[in-house]
Amino acid sequence: MNPLPNTVEATCKFAIEIPTWLQACMLKHEEDPAISDLAMPDVDLICRAFDFAYQLHEGQCRASGEPYINHPVAVAGLLRDLGGSGAMVAAGFLHDVVEDTDVTVEEIEDRFGVEVAQLVEGVTKLSKFNFSSKTERQAENFRRMFLAMAKDIRVIVVKLADRLHNMRTLEFLPTDKQKKIARETLDIFAPLANRLGIWRVKWELEDLSFKYLEPDAYREIQTLVSDKRTDREARIDRVIQTLRDRLRQLGIHCFDLSGRPKHLYGIYTKMSRQHKEFHQVYDIAAVRIIVESNDECYRALAVVHDEFRPIPGRFKDYIGLPKPNRYQSLHTGVIGYSGRPLEVQIRTLEMHHIAEYGIAAHWKYKETGSSNAPLTAEDEKFTWLRQLLDWQSDLKDAQEYLDNVKDNLFDDDVYVFTPEGDVLDLKRGATPVDFAYRIHSEVGNHCVGSKINGRMMPLDTELRNGDIVEILTQKNGHPSLDWMNFVATSGARNRIRQWFKRSRREENVARGRDMLEKELGKAGFEALLKSPPMHAVAERCNYHSVEDLLAGLGHGEITLKQVVHRLRDVVKTEQPIESASHEQTIQSLIPRNIPIPAPDKSPILGVEGLLYHMAGCCHPVPGEPIIGVVTRSNRGISIHTQGCANVESVPGERLVPVSWNPASENGRPQTYPIEIQIEAIDRVGLLNDILSRLRDSNINVHSAQVKTSIGKPALIDLGIGVRDLNQLEYTFRQIRQISDVIDMRRISRA
Repeated sequence: MNPLPNTVEATCKFAIEIPTWLQACMLKHEEDPAISDLAMPDVDLICRAFDFAYQLHEGQCRASGEPYINHPVAVAGLLRDLGGSGAMVAAGFLHDVVEDTDVTVEEIEDRFGVEVAQLVEGVTKLSKFNFSSKTERQAENFRRMFLAMAKDIRVIVVKLADRLHNMRTLEFLPTDKQKKIARETLDIFAPLANRLGIWRVKWELEDLSFKYLEPDAYREIQTLVSDKRTDREARIDRVIQTLRDRLRQLGIHCFDLSGRPKHLYGIYTKMSRQHKEFHQVYDIAAVRIIVESNDECYRALAVVHDEFRPIPGRFKDYIGLPKPNRYQSLHTGVIGYSGRPLEVQIRTLEMHHIAEYGIAAHWKYKETGSSNAPLTAEDEKFTWLRQLLDWQSDLKDAQEYLDNVKDNLFDDDVYVFTPEGDVLDLKRGATPVDFAYRIHSEVGNHCVGSKINGRMMPLDTELRNGDIVEILTQKNGHPSLDWMNFVATSGARNRIRQWFKRSRREENVARGRDMLEKELGKAGFEALLKSPPMHAVAERCNYHSVEDLLAGLGHGEITLKQVVHRLRDVVKTEQPIESASHEQTIQSLIPRNIPIPAPDKSPILGVEGLLYHMAGCCHPVPGEPIIGVVTRSNRGISIHTQGCANVESVPGERLVPVSWNPASENGRPQTYPIEIQIEAIDRVGLLNDILSRLRDSNINVHSAQVKTSIGKPALIDLGIGVRDLNQLEYTFRQIRQISDVIDMRRISRA
């Protein structure tokens, strides 16, 4: 590893883009304005971090061909612009070294301290761990990131800086990766920047994502905005001059009065959401007025409304009722010159700093002192983060967790009051049921009615800004399946679904017991359930008891195949059996692998040269133990699953041992018909979601029937074709991940 060049000039020979502020740090000019607000210990920390990162990333290149160190330098620069401390800037240099080199977090801590190490660890991807799917990997990354955020919110600021620079250089990646990264950025990181109030980062992330996800629409809107710029700027300049003169006459000190263009993605979403053409979107640009005090904000608002006719319903007071991300401003829509609508924003200088830098204003524009004290999930402004952390223990499914993250991050809120006057922010479209679950799970579970502004109102009433909501409860009250048709928040939806899961626990336990008993046999089954191996299996599957394991098996959280495999592993490796006879008993319950027969073209071994057919009662598929039954008609041998009820009464002389032939059909796939029944909460688009999952799994649907009744779950009977048991189990897992699916089972006509 070559030593770090000891001068800026030597360093630049390596085509590394060294910004002015970093040059000043490297040369350690104490009086340089670029570093005047940094203490010398911070300057020393930054220099050491750059030195370390430079040497570790030496020889590594990005997809563009430039030295990799350019990326950490750019990330550190973004953090510097956001007013980050020396520890944050150092973490910007080091954020990739744990993932891309052999350096450990412990070594980072030894060299740079606990604070830097924790920031680096919080943003490190889990690339060195193995996951069963990309979805699981992504979900675990976000779980870990949110846990780190809960300890120190600066973690996500470092991550946002990392993602912003990656988006700025995305053109060097293949198209499929561009779209994948852009989609994740638009779904997760831009909303996170919005939740933290860092709007300058949010807007750029959205526009860059838009550029790669919808390139044609991006170029079209970019051209339209550019073509109309001259006329728009002329109108805005006239408005600005008029307002500046009026404010000066009234003695209102104005720090800034300017026009700002709306970002491209914002224009696109408004056009899409409101089905408007470009010329119909009136807030392509807005006028921003920055004054000295809250009082002057309202005085300036009076000037605007006196000079221009206000548009009804377009005034929003975010000063009296700030957004959860601390954003404050007055927004009003007025009719400007030439009859064109115009948006005006009025705020103080401090509000403007918070609007631009969000949570970063906590350390960049602090009123007193120089504390860089970490902000945590305990701060009231991070209610949404605490909710995400609460859900982590409730949501085991990776896709469901990601859906809830995306749903909770988007900031389209309505503000309502409790009877005591506390303000709660809820997703727009929320109802009293959403409000009840936001107060507490038990309040939601026992909710029987609601009062809005003192009047009794239905539970499906959509809440509006300023409503005072009171929830009526009863001890014997409980959720209704109908609530799933109108609740708007994922938190309420999850709590309702969990209540129904718990209320059907006995049924799920009985179903799981039956499934396992059918697989292992009745002999010694009760003793097996109470045995140490079975308790070990429950623990390995992350359940507290065998009964919890059976409930999970019955509900579909875990498959029968997983349980049996874990049981076999426990018996083979741990041997927690006190007596040999008991061990033999348990060993005898573990299904043995089906022997692989000699290659043959027939899918079934044991019926060579004979007429046979698949039984219509149990619909066996490859991977299931099967048995042949000699029919009394002229249809030859009927192939059933072992354990089929229609086989139990068949005399032994009519049974034929058969098995699947894994070498059949020379690799050409063959499908086998089965019937499944899905129990779900009825909603618009449910069947389409199910069919979409089946289509993604390349499964053909040859029949479908839906049964619905008021107050009860919908029953969906589907006839499908599958290749084998593995595909069937995978399909069951995929469908169970769909929102509002309560249960599903395979239908037997026995």
